[in-house]
Amino acid sequence: MTFQESKQLLNSLANTAQPQVVGGDRWQFIVQMLEDQSEETKLILKSHFDAFLLRMKQLEASDIDLGGPGCNSQVWFRTFGTKTPDPTMLEYSIAETDFLILNLLTAPDRKQLFEQRHIDFSYRVEDAQNSFWSRFRATVYFDLTHLAVNMRRVNDEVIAFSKLGFNEHVAKALSLKYQKSGLILITGITGSGKSTTLDSIIDANNRTMESHIVIIADPIEYVHEPAKSIVKHREVGRDVHSFKEGTIQALRQDPDIIMIGEMRNAETIMTVLEVVDSGHKVFSTLHTSSAIESIDRILGEIPANEQDRIRTRLADVLSCVVSQKLVPAQDGRRVLAKEVLLCTSAVKAAIRNNNLGEIYQVIHQSREHGMNTMEQDLARLYAENKISYFDAYINSNNKKRFEELIKYNYS
Repeated sequence: MTFQESKQLLNSLANTAQPQVVGGDRWQFIVQMLEDQSEETKLILKSHFDAFLLRMKQLEASDIDLGGPGCNSQVWFRTFGTKTPDPTMLEYSIAETDFLILNLLTAPDRKQLFEQRHIDFSYRVEDAQNSFWSRFRATVYFDLTHLAVNMRRVNDEVIAFSKLGFNEHVAKALSLKYQKSGLILITGITGSGKSTTLDSIIDANNRTMESHIVIIADPIEYVHEPAKSIVKHREVGRDVHSFKEGTIQALRQDPDIIMIGEMRNAETIMTVLEVVDSGHKVFSTLHTSSAIESIDRILGEIPANEQDRIRTRLADVLSCVVSQKLVPAQDGRRVLAKEVLLCTSAVKAAIRNNNLGEIYQVIHQSREHGMNTMEQDLARLYAENKISYFDAYINSNNKKRFEELIKYNYS
């Protein structure tokens, strides 16, 4: 069946949903209609949606958005940081996208969607031409009582660790070979490439060390094939109930490295610190834009009566913080800018004494140890003509410091 023919099939299904039927009755009707379809019809609808994802790969887009009134009947892609509708794609009514999206979900997934009003899951699609499966991180949610979906493409291949440009001192801190324990944080806003960086680091350890790596994520994105290491993947909601439970259970699985997809709350943070304190190497992420903000965020999640104790523990176990951004490049793509903090004795003392303001200056003055501020890295990228002054400036956390760097070092 051609793409146009499958669109007609979708349209005929969507036309069965009478507009006067609303709320729970409408969803019950759509679910029943899909269940009444043959497996062949369901597969045709899935293949129609998968065509969007194959188009996404052609465009080298990172995200796709579809469904609900907010998408205005169009298929949207984020390509090199910019989100726009694809003029080559057909238009879809919200009834059509309701059917199309709901067809992607299993019965348990639909139940969770209707109860919680959203669901996160991993999805994969086969590129038949290349005999290859691509993975996506997906979320389905409601937009004015209709379904919408966002999917983020997971890289088919891990970026080589050497391409991340870490200093030798930092590379050793990230490697199990040189440091057997410690907490390493990869931080940044949504879409800053945290998962990509983390996968590169895990891949490097997997290829160089005989070890056991446990990955706990929601959902699992890139699947690492064992090289020198055992690599176990545990998806929250499918393989384990929560990040906390997965972390505690991992201790009984003889791990060398534990990767925790995100430290979302105080409960997970406290558990992670206990695990690191027991002598394990732990990697995790935070939605913060600088090293200092990352430390402040951890302490801010902790109850006031526990903060002094946690501050001391954090100073003891924190090994490295990488805070990153993807900045528009001069060639139309995006380039990685990163702030790097290594926990030297001066940094540990600043954390213990609650003098976080001192840490920025320590980073600024420790280039020989592999550290740099976000402003220093942005200034470097600007000096190398990889990014514009405007993009460097607006991505600076401390714009005054950035202007001073340019004035005294690159003018």
